[in-house]
Amino acid sequence: MAEVLGRTKALSVSPLKVSQPVGAALAFLGLRGAIPLMHGSQGCTAFAKVFFVRHFREPIPLQTTAMDQVSAVMGADGSIIEALATICKKSNPEVIGLVSTGLSEAQGCDLRGSVKNFRAQHPEFEGTRVISVNTPDFAGCFETGYASALLALIRDAEPKPLIRPRSDVVNVLAPSMLTPGDLEEIEDTLLQFGFASRIVPNLGGSLGGELTDVDFSPVTLDGTAVSELKALGDARATVVIGSSLRKCGEWLQEAVQVPTLFCPHLHSLAKVDELIGFLLGLSGRASPPASIARQRRQLTDAMLDTHFVLGQRRLAIGADADLLLALTDLGQSVGCEVVAAVTPSRGEALAALPVERVQIGDLEDLENGARASTAQLLFGSSHAAETARRLGIPLVRAGFPLYDSIGAYARRWVGYRGVRQVLFDVANVVHGEGLDEVPAYHSYYSQKRDAALAVG
Repeated sequence: MAEVLGRTKALSVSPLKVSQPVGAALAFLGLRGAIPLMHGSQGCTAFAKVFFVRHFREPIPLQTTAMDQVSAVMGADGSIIEALATICKKSNPEVIGLVSTGLSEAQGCDLRGSVKNFRAQHPEFEGTRVISVNTPDFAGCFETGYASALLALIRDAEPKPLIRPRSDVVNVLAPSMLTPGDLEEIEDTLLQFGFASRIVPNLGGSLGGELTDVDFSPVTLDGTAVSELKALGDARATVVIGSSLRKCGEWLQEAVQVPTLFCPHLHSLAKVDELIGFLLGLSGRASPPASIARQRRQLTDAMLDTHFVLGQRRLAIGADADLLLALTDLGQSVGCEVVAAVTPSRGEALAALPVERVQIGDLEDLENGARASTAQLLFGSSHAAETARRLGIPLVRAGFPLYDSIGAYARRWVGYRGVRQVLFDVANVVHGEGLDEVPAYHSYYSQKRDAALAVG
């Protein structure tokens, strides 16, 4: 277990953290016909929307209650009711995800009371589900806000257990660290075993990147439907990915009584093997499908190939707890050494982190730790690009947001195929920087000879 070092500064320098409201909004964007509504100032929502648009390169439905100086002092609960009524009238969404921010939390907002008052004043909008979640941005981080929103929407759906669950459906609770490409990989893997996947939330459907015939939509066009949330109890099993979603998985397991596999991540051979073993037991097969077995052989070959390039490389990683654990396990599986680990907030995954110590901090802490330990590779979001430039080492972009990389949302990090491609990509970064070249040897005697000739 890693020693967790707390913050030692009075402020953040080059913040690593993406706030809780942004993570919660992302969870709601994985639902069909949804609009996240941030209860805060226009600036809070504008920054979140910029991050989403630049990362996914898609139009993002995101609304705000537009708190100002007066409402911040006098109270803004009426702004919530007005905003909910306006959205229902103009956009007719299936779900509105009401998310608090630092400003509204400091002001003392009552989200549940406001939703109750909205229901009383506007019974004509009873068909629209309104799910509220408190996510102050002065606490937690991106993954904790996402996890809180996911727990709120599952509880709101109130799934019930069935006496005879369907044998062909597997629930997947997907964490914030997974890309739409990752979700497609998981869906393909389940399909190989004969299972349909019910991914919650399904960002692969809503933000997977595809052209449609719809010119404009004020709500998400695809994703997990409300009816699917209510039907979580009819599944054969549930796969919970990410330590941050353990509470969600435990609540769902108790509510619907289906077999549940808890996976901290699927970014390494060992963890993918655990998933495949679980699916073998569910399907009753003696061996995995031929395509899956071949993918595993290809990954083990790639691990051997890249080990000679990546072995003993010194890594510095800055990420939320789930992704930090995933990238650490991935690097160590091919012989890398994690010499600096920084995360913006405490998370469940830190308990299993196989490093000596981890710092709760920001990009300045990551830069100082990487420099002191002579790191050779840096893993982090696009915010870490300047950090990597100052350190003079390459940056492997991972996490959120990735605004200087085209198609980052489509990249696959998980499964046998995803891990294989990541290893190739990282090894090519090392090749491209010349980090794997053996430095020229200069003999002591030749240096003495050259010095003597120069004097003579």
